[in-house]
Amino acid sequence: MKEETDSRARARDRVLLQLKTKGEQTSAQLARRLGVTPMAIRQHLAALEAEGLVVHSQAPRSLGRPARLWNLTPAAAERFPDSHADLTVDLLESMQDAFGDEGLDRLLAVRAKRQLDSYRERMPGLDAPLDKRVAALAKLRREEGYMARWSRAKGKGGALTLVENHCPICAAAQTCQGLCRDELKLFRTLLPDAKVERVEHMLTGARRCAYRVVPR
Repeated sequence: MKEETDSRARARDRVLLQLKTKGEQTSAQLARRLGVTPMAIRQHLAALEAEGLVVHSQAPRSLGRPARLWNLTPAAAERFPDSHADLTVDLLESMQDAFGDEGLDRLLAVRAKRQLDSYRERMPGLDAPLDKRVAALAKLRREEGYMARWSRAKGKGGALTLVENHCPICAAAQTCQGLCRDELKLFRTLLPDAKVERVEHMLTGARRCAYRVVPR
C-alpha cells in the first residue's frame, strides 16, 4: 500500500514538473509527454486540483467542446525549491533597517562580485563559442535550482534564449528587486560579446524568466 501511495505521489510530482517547465497543457498533452494513459492523467489532475495545486481554464476549439488547459496555482510554488525564502526575506529586511538602502546595495554588490567570480571559474573563456558559454551558464543555473535551459533560433547566427522556469529566490527578489537587477547585469558581464535582454519576468506576472541573447 505504501509503495502504491509513493508511486502516485511521484507521478503527480512529474505532472507538476511538466506544468512548471512547459506551461499550461491539456490532459492529452500531459499523457503523451509522460507516457501514461489519459485516464491516469485525469485522475492525477483531479487529485492535484483537490489539493489546490492546479487549475484549469477553457480554450475554445474550432470543432467540439472547449479544451481544458491545466496550469499551476500559486500554492504549487511550495513544491519547488525556495532557498529558505522566509529566512532570506527576514534577513534582507533586517539589513535594510540596520544599514539603510546604501548599505544593502553594498551587500548586494559583494554578493554579485562573488557570484561573477564563481561563474567565471566554471564557464568556458571568451574564446569559446557563444552557445557553449550560454549552455554552461544554463547548467550552472540548473544546479542552483532555476530549472534553466537554453535554445537557439533557427538559422545561422540566430538569437539564443536562456529560460529559467523556476526562481528559488523569488520571495527575496520581491522584497529586494536589486537581486533581479544584478542577475541581468551578471549575464551581460559574462557574455560581453552579446546583447542580453530580459524578455519575460516572473516579478511582472510571467510564468518564467527568459533572456534573449543576440550575438553582436
